[in-house]
Amino acid sequence: MTARVLVVDDLKPNVKLLEAKLTAEYFDVITASDGPSALVAVDEHSPDIILLDVMMPGMDGFEVCRRIKENPATMHIPVIMVTALSDSTDRVRGLESGADDFLTKPVNDTAMFARVRSLVRLKMMTDEWRLREQTSGQLGVIRNEEPLSTVDASHAQVLVVEDSRVDSAKIVDTLAQDNDDVIAVTNLTDAEAQLAEKRFELVVINLRLRQEDALRFCSHMRAKEVTRATPILMVAEEDDTDRLAKGLDLGINDYLIKPIDRNELLARSRTQIRRQRYQDRLRDNYERSLAMALTDSLTGLYNRRYVTAHLGGMIEQHARSGKPLSLLVFDIDFFKTVNDSYGHAAGDEVLIELSQRVVKNVRNVDMVARMGGEEFMVIMPDTDMEIAALISDRLRDYVSMDPYVFQEQPEGITISISIGLTTMQSDDDADSLFKKADDALYEAKRQGRNRVVAWIEGEMVLKGAGEPAQPHGGRKPV
Repeated sequence: MTARVLVVDDLKPNVKLLEAKLTAEYFDVITASDGPSALVAVDEHSPDIILLDVMMPGMDGFEVCRRIKENPATMHIPVIMVTALSDSTDRVRGLESGADDFLTKPVNDTAMFARVRSLVRLKMMTDEWRLREQTSGQLGVIRNEEPLSTVDASHAQVLVVEDSRVDSAKIVDTLAQDNDDVIAVTNLTDAEAQLAEKRFELVVINLRLRQEDALRFCSHMRAKEVTRATPILMVAEEDDTDRLAKGLDLGINDYLIKPIDRNELLARSRTQIRRQRYQDRLRDNYERSLAMALTDSLTGLYNRRYVTAHLGGMIEQHARSGKPLSLLVFDIDFFKTVNDSYGHAAGDEVLIELSQRVVKNVRNVDMVARMGGEEFMVIMPDTDMEIAALISDRLRDYVSMDPYVFQEQPEGITISISIGLTTMQSDDDADSLFKKADDALYEAKRQGRNRVVAWIEGEMVLKGAGEPAQPHGGRKPV
């Protein structure tokens, strides 16, 4: 795995040593000798990960990390603090300033490379979601650029897998300080059952479970879609370096060395929960943007962009299978007079109510879309002309059965629709199929509206009709 690593240290020999080790592992290394130049390098080079010394003159590593994590443009870049400080209070201070890990000099190469690879993978995944969120912003979704450090990490759903009752009680009691909802189990069978029942924001697991393979369990979590992104915090012993490195390569997110320091446990747990919630936010924005791109904002139906692409695929599928496919296109009769007489807000209410009636009166397999304005489309898979004509005339009758009531017209008005219908032929593509249905729609209008006309082998055939539609009278109330 290649990545750009920023090494920050005021001692040149330390920089050269780390640079040589990382370059040998095919990382692209850039360097900085103090805090201010590190911040400049972050802005100019956009590193994938930062190895940051703590004890530097002027601006120390804690301050550099805090500034990186407070900047929305750089807050997602992982930071590993590399320092001679080994006291737990220093580690906690580093984690609380936003660091993702805290390695003590002399650094174990196996642990460092495993940690760098793990955090780079996380950074690349986050980059993808951030890019999608940027696209979401272009589509109108409001981007939340709140710093990662301010994301609320309390009231999280946490699963603890620990067969030592003393350590389990200590973990549960510590996490209670953040009002976390913690479920503690002693074996992997119970852990799997819990993961199958509910979604957790963090799993804390002992690497040395008696007679059970915690690493294999973590590997299975990463292989399953529902737990693939669930953060894993592993609790290990001082001499578990090689197994921890293996765990990081398998996808665990962080680790904690026994004896458990309560403050460090809280700091590491909060880091993982914040990152999980931040990624959930990115994912949610992407899904909202996807919905905005594919659906009509007023009615909630699919939009023209989506249905055009979908129709082409359905035509290919039905052509291969030999099954029939029917398409109807309809619009509201004299809809312009609704807007002119009662206003566009009233027109929107009519469109929303009509959409709801249509969805209720077609089958679950049928796809309804708003093509724009007052024009709609219904795609009916596995449906021949005879069945499609029955559905179309029933729909025409149903949408006009009850009056449409809105603020400007409490008594309501009658709305009718004109429908054009066709069934796919062997030489049809999306454009030709739509044109046939659209031509039939215009014939329905020409014949007086409130009608169903089908295009059948070049002929326009009446398939259902009500009373000819009349323009909606009245004036917009003063």
